[in-house]
Amino acid sequence: MKEILTHTAKETQSVAQQLARKLRPNSTITLTGDLGAGKTTFTKGLGAGLGVKRTINSPTFTIVKTYSGNIPLYHIDAYRLEDSEEDIGFDDYFYGGGITVVEWPQFIEPFLPTERLDLTIERKGEDERLIRCQPRGVSFEKICEELGQ
Repeated sequence: MKEILTHTAKETQSVAQQLARKLRPNSTITLTGDLGAGKTTFTKGLGAGLGVKRTINSPTFTIVKTYSGNIPLYHIDAYRLEDSEEDIGFDDYFYGGGITVVEWPQFIEPFLPTERLDLTIERKGEDERLIRCQPRGVSFEKICEELGQ
């Protein structure tokens, strides 16, 4: 597992932009962390790296937001799906030709692709964040190794 320490929100977004350049269509990224850890900040950087022009914010009440860029970005906030076993068409996002980011992935674990990149973001200070990168599948191992370099 690789760890990356960022010192500002801009650095966190820069790591995400770097990641965006390495991803292929149908890639899934999970983001785990407490409220305020920086999951949406990370997603904003990922969106910028994918050429998304719209403002990215948390889809807490809509569960899924779709953003157009060089490649579509599907942003899922699964927080409201805790204790739900309903499949809301996740495969349409995971295999829809875009990049899917899932916040609070533990609430939809049975629906997640086995091949994915799991990121945990931990708040270490006012602006410092520790990002832990856990590849799930061979295609994400190299990406994880190169991230933050």
